Amino acid sequence: MENRDLTNTESIIVIDEEFRVLLPMLDEETFRLLEESILLDGCRDPLVLWNGILIDGYNRYKICSHHNIPYRTVSMEFDSREAVLIWIISNQVSRRNLTPIQLSHYRGLHYIADKKIQGANNRFSQESRLAQNVPIYLGSTANRLAEQYNVSHITIKRNAHLAEAITSIGEASPEAKRKILHGEVQISKNKLEALSSASKDEIETIAAEIEEGTYEGKTPRSSRQANADAAFESIIPEVRRLNAVISDFAKSFNSMLSQMSTGGSTEVKPVLRAYIDQLEDLYKNM
Repeated sequence: MENRDLTNTESIIVIDEEFRVLLPMLDEETFRLLEESILLDGCRDPLVLWNGILIDGYNRYKICSHHNIPYRTVSMEFDSREAVLIWIISNQVSRRNLTPIQLSHYRGLHYIADKKIQGANNRFSQESRLAQNVPIYLGSTANRLAEQYNVSHITIKRNAHLAEAITSIGEASPEAKRKILHGEVQISKNKLEALSSASKDEIETIAAEIEEGTYEGKTPRSSRQANADAAFESIIPEVRRLNAVISDFAKSFNSMLSQMSTGGSTEVKPVLRAYIDQLEDLYKNM
């Protein structure tokens, strides 16, 4: 790790959009307080770089650039972009109060990045992982991250679907992605998970609606769901008839019980037989 004092006129800092969106903007009041602090005391915390790319300190960098305030930088070394992404996620999760969607997004991205790293190299050296401040785990990725984030492995995998959907939406409309992550659109985690298997056209349509402010929270329907809905529509008449048969039997049965309780005599078998006949007839015609 290299630590150098630089000013904004001496350094060239690259803003990578994939990393920048993981460094969320502060709300207006918090940003104002940070700006006042930096104007009064200077930028006390260094900006963190990887190959000249800013990976921590976006808000400090924005303030310092605007007011031409000197800042320090710290350069870190990583084996891959995925390793950088995991470091950023771990940093953000540990220091911020995140919304449920933001936290799910981070966990999902962590899982996806970790799987890519394992795909490229199934065995990391201990020195490399320690140098990156990335813990060394054993076992399946989902189980390891589930333990780290204190959730179930199923939640981790569902979060991966959510992250994939948000990434796809971001490719169609960066503004729509920003609105989702900043809570400016009402869209549930379940709907985002469902969108991971949506078509490109569906993604682009929903992204456009979110960007324009016309999104109404409709859940995408897969072809399997559409077929299931059609099948259900075709048996609605039989379902209604079955409901009528059951309702008639309930009335007959209650009447029979009433007669028995008052000392009246009634035949149970004929009532039951008639009910069974109706059910068999309905079954044959379905």
